[in-house]
Amino acid sequence: MSLTRRHMLASTIGTVACAVALLAPKHTRGTDEVEDFLFRITGRKATPSNRLRLVMPAEFSTGYTVPMSISVDSPMTEGDHVKSVRVFAPKNPLVEVAQFHFVPGRSLPRVSTRVRLAAPQHVVALAEMSNGNLLTAKAWVAVATNGCL
Repeated sequence: MSLTRRHMLASTIGTVACAVALLAPKHTRGTDEVEDFLFRITGRKATPSNRLRLVMPAEFSTGYTVPMSISVDSPMTEGDHVKSVRVFAPKNPLVEVAQFHFVPGRSLPRVSTRVRLAAPQHVVALAEMSNGNLLTAKAWVAVATNGCL
């Protein structure tokens, strides 16, 4: 059997399609998983929001000390403030990795710290506002080594 241009082109297209599928990021799951996870944890529906910002590196060499920064746009008045922010890493042995509480008029809703991650995963931040609303943000972090032995 001899190879024709048509066979070579079909083979090349197939190879490229397989390579793209294999090299595509594995974290392209829908927000449904995050929403379902948060509903199981809290029993309430959380809303993705630009007011809550979770900043983490997309890739980090070790899961032992992954930097994390959280901030919430809020006036921090008695009527409109952030009550708390919880951070979850669903693939960790202990799912809730951090919790922060804020006081209106006395604190700013900003935190910088480091957390441990067991595997590449979505890290999810959940802010509870004074009116009872739950705001959420997520960040994908790929760690090379397990930080939760």
